[in-house]
Amino acid sequence: MTTAPPLIDFPFSPRGDRLPPEIEQLRATPVTRVRTIAGDEAWLVSSYDLCRQVLEDPRFSLKDTSAPGAPRQYALTIPPEVVNNMGNITGAGLRKAVLKAINPRAGGLTEWMTDHATHLVDGILGYGPPVDLRGQFANPYAEHLHCHILGIPRDDASLLASSLDIAFMNSACPITGARLNWDRDIAHMTRRLNDPATDGLMAELAALRDDPDYAHLTDEMLATVGVTMFGAGVISTMGALTMAVFTLLQNPGVWEQLCAEPGRIPAAVDELLRVNLSIADGLPRLAMDDLQLGDTEIKKGELVLVLVEAANTDESVFPDPHTIDIDRPNAAAHLSFGYGGHYCPAVPLGKKHIETAIEALTTRMPGLHLAVPVDQLVWRTRFMKRIPERLPVAW
Repeated sequence: MTTAPPLIDFPFSPRGDRLPPEIEQLRATPVTRVRTIAGDEAWLVSSYDLCRQVLEDPRFSLKDTSAPGAPRQYALTIPPEVVNNMGNITGAGLRKAVLKAINPRAGGLTEWMTDHATHLVDGILGYGPPVDLRGQFANPYAEHLHCHILGIPRDDASLLASSLDIAFMNSACPITGARLNWDRDIAHMTRRLNDPATDGLMAELAALRDDPDYAHLTDEMLATVGVTMFGAGVISTMGALTMAVFTLLQNPGVWEQLCAEPGRIPAAVDELLRVNLSIADGLPRLAMDDLQLGDTEIKKGELVLVLVEAANTDESVFPDPHTIDIDRPNAAAHLSFGYGGHYCPAVPLGKKHIETAIEALTTRMPGLHLAVPVDQLVWRTRFMKRIPERLPVAW
């Protein structure tokens, strides 16, 4: 009698300074059974072509991953009823308001990002080395950007950001603090929604209440847009920027190239996103039918996880995938923003956010380098993003 081999535990290492060794082992079996933090079983997809297939096929559903009884990566940190209500927060006017708010070409947003990045670098230079570049640059840059987009005071950042350490945890069980933080943040964002001094996106959402087409939207639903945009936006942009700068500091030749030729920074951003290891979990989808994925039959109701870092280092698509090549012709084909129907709508904003930050740092701090050996960095565990707790730098 033979026994099945033990399931691989997923996610892999939280370290962002190296690709988990399991990824190369998975190349021969690009659809592999794993066990999640929640204790459920899932299919982990690791080849580029199969990852794209999952992301573009609507029969692999994102919405239904939160359904009661569905297998999970980890416990929900957003109340289940909120996840269910997200499907009601739709409509052309609302989508238009959100897309306008996150368009870096609209409302002087690019100029604001450039000015604010410069302001933060001024503060760092005045403080003197060493500094924690994540705590003193990447965090406030992302937090203040999203306060600006939402049209709420910058001082709100500390309150809203204090919830994120719990909200983006990978936990096997529900966390009481997540619900307490959620209720507090929704109450706060509702007050901003009703504050005449509020501008930006929250003011646009408040104005929708006068439109009969949006009579079904409650203040709580509109506040949910603000809270989720702040949380997901801050964590994503902060994580991607922190890891992009970390990658450059680990590749001083590339850093020096961008310092000497700042005009190449926009093209370099996609390559930095391709090798970015900030996504620590898998992009989840639930199979809505029995489906064939490569040589594997996926059953209806099974959880499928797209392993972005494996797809982005698939040698059949990206030759010499572990080399940072800012001239790589297909770097923008990475899956770091997803693909298909759930391709991230904030891609232009995310890229411009990294671009303006790197421009400020390379221009003002060309001698930037890690202030500690890389092995001394502490990587956050059980979190949806790979980030160092601190990124000590000097110049």
